[in-house]
Formats: sequence, C-alpha cells, structure tokens
Amino acid sequence: MKIKKIAVFTGNRAEYGLQYPVLKAIEKHPNLEYQLMVSGAHLDDNFGNTKNEIINDGFKISSEINIHLDETKNFATPQAIGSGVIEISKELDRLRPDIFVVYADRFEGFAAVIASTQMNIPTAHIEGGDITEGGALDDSVRHAMTKLSHFHFTTNQQATNRILAMGEASWRVKTVGFPAIDLIQEGNFAKAEEIKKFFNFDLNKPIVLFTQHSVTTEFEKATKQLEPSLESLSSLDEDIQIIVTYPNNDAGGQSIIDFITNYFHSANKRNIQVHSSLGRYLYHGVLALSLDPNKRICCAGNSSSGIKETPVFNCPTVNIGSRQLNRLRGENVIDAYYDKDEISNAINTCLFDKKFRDVVNNCDNPYGLGDAGKKIADFLGNLKLDKEKVLRKEMSLMGKVNDGWYQ
Repeated sequence: MKIKKIAVFTGNRAEYGLQYPVLKAIEKHPNLEYQLMVSGAHLDDNFGNTKNEIINDGFKISSEINIHLDETKNFATPQAIGSGVIEISKELDRLRPDIFVVYADRFEGFAAVIASTQMNIPTAHIEGGDITEGGALDDSVRHAMTKLSHFHFTTNQQATNRILAMGEASWRVKTVGFPAIDLIQEGNFAKAEEIKKFFNFDLNKPIVLFTQHSVTTEFEKATKQLEPSLESLSSLDEDIQIIVTYPNNDAGGQSIIDFITNYFHSANKRNIQVHSSLGRYLYHGVLALSLDPNKRICCAGNSSSGIKETPVFNCPTVNIGSRQLNRLRGENVIDAYYDKDEISNAINTCLFDKKFRDVVNNCDNPYGLGDAGKKIADFLGNLKLDKEKVLRKEMSLMGKVNDGWYQ
C-alpha cells in the first residue's frame, strides 16, 4: 500500500499536547508519514514559544506559519483567519499531503480547514461535535469546521450523535475518545520528585493549578473577569501553593498576561508562581499528584483541560465563569461565577471537603479510556482514499416532512 502523507496542523500548546499521541501513532504506522505544520502561539515568545517543546519531543517540523494576532483589536481575529488561510494554503501547496488533520475549534484551525477543503485536500477533524455554550466562539467555529471536513474523530458518543444530526454520513464519523488520555495511561508525565524539584514545593501541602483564558465574545472584559480569581488565589491560606500559567493567544490574552504580571508583582506572594507554559509533561505531572489520595491538588480556571483531562487523574476542578458552559464533564467539577468568595469556597471544597473528595476519587471519566491515537492512525492507514467519494459530501438528512421536520 502506498505511504500516505498526513499533514497535521497545530496552533497552540494545549492543542499540541492533545495531538501528541496522534502524531506518535502516525509516526509508528507503516502506511503513514507525518508532515507537522506549526503556527500561532507556538511561534510567539509572549506565549512561551512552545515550538521548542515540539522539537524537544523529537518531532520534525515541516512548516512554520506565522499568523499575527493583535489581541487588543476586535477585528484582529478575522484578519488573522484571513492571513492564515493565505499562508497555510501556500504551505499545503508545497507539502501536497494526502490527508490533512486539524484539531478542535480555534481560529488558526478554522483558517487551516478553510484552506485545505478549498484545495480539495481530504480533511480530518478531531474533537468535533462537542458543545461549549459559554459565550466564546468555539461552538460556531467547531461546527463550521465539522461541516467543512470530510472525516470526524470524536471524543465521546454524544459528540458523534451531534455530528450525525448535522447530516454527516456515518462512515465518516468514528468515536475514538480523548487523545490526551493515551499519554496519561502510559504514565508519560512528570513524577512526584520531578514536580517537587522543579517547583521547589512541599508535596504534603495543597497545590492549586490555575489557568484562565478570555471569553472571546467579550474579550474586553477579560481582566475584569480575571480579577476575582486572582483575589481569591491571593486570599487562600499561605500553606496552599499556587501555580498560575498564561492563557492562550485569543483576543484578550495579552491583557490577561499583563494583568497577572502586575498583580502578583505588587502582591509579592511567596506561595504563588507564574509560568508562561508548563508543557504537557509537567502539567499532567501536577494533575497526576491527585492519584495519591493523601495529596491535595486542585485545578482551577476555565481551560477545557480542567474539564476533559482531570477526571482520569481523580483531580477536583473549579470551573470559573461561562467559557466551558454545558461542556460534557465528570463529577469532579464545581462551577463558580466570577466572584472571589464563590471561587475561594469552591477551591477549599476541592482541597479539604472529604465528602466531595470521595466523590472525585470514584468519578467516571466521560472521555474514553485511551488508545485514541492508534484508532485514528489505523483509520487513516487503512483508508482507501477514493478522493471523488471523499470530497463529494453527501447530506444524510433528507428533510422529509411528516407532521413536522423528519429527523
């Protein structure tokens, strides 16, 4: 069988951490070879220049695509999408992949899917069908990417059902689970002693891991929404050790970084550390401390990782604000509004409430049990690439009327 060239696009650190198992599985598959296209925040020093993490993981980068985003301007994102379409299409024309793989719901990925599908490149979308009705643009972008793409790898059955309800043919959709769980099941994260040494922490004391992104439909409120969270963190008992990481490069991201820097500089709190990026290895390592029921770890903020990655670690989570509204979650998540006392109470519940911690230690993970990367690679490797059939997208819903719309 001819070796298929699989171009994989990544635009930020969190997305890459989820794609890592897919890339490793493609790399190992005898019928596939990857072409890694790196863009967005990976190439931005202000957001950790996480391209270096990719290189350190041993992956060869086939293409670097700069997409400039002025986070302070309302029109910056559509301009970034437009420039992204142009630059990504140039690289796709140079690389000429057989299949293009893109992840989730970010504006860089949206630009990439527009470019690939308009160039008649069979495109596979990972993590379609989810919902996050929290005032961000994620849902609209994600569903648009689904309708443009030709294959769909979902993290859960609910997401698969939604994609089928959009009229996508069932042969195009495969429920694979959440790729990050592959790494977790392999134990591919920092061990307790590494965490202790890197952060100089006492692991017998509580730890809070905090990340808060902007809500992109109201990015001008980003710092106002962040302030109660930082007030809460500063008010916690000084025995509680706190790790704050930078947000992603959505509109409003830079204002959050500036606010965090100024706030904790003036607060001079010795128990709070600020890091631009931990990387997948350290981030999962901190969460994994929760696997020891004697350790008191809490994930807080509004990152999707707090919803999707924490259940497998039995790590309690405080989800702040509206960004992750209605996203599928486990029983380990407590929702809190932008209110200092509400956030503080939720964090203390996660760290010290025995009844809640017992629930967390026994909660189910709604995002699968691992092996997503291999499932995706096997699907692509065994796929008979009839481009005419793949590119001609059929609508599976006939729209017949029978006492209302037929569904």
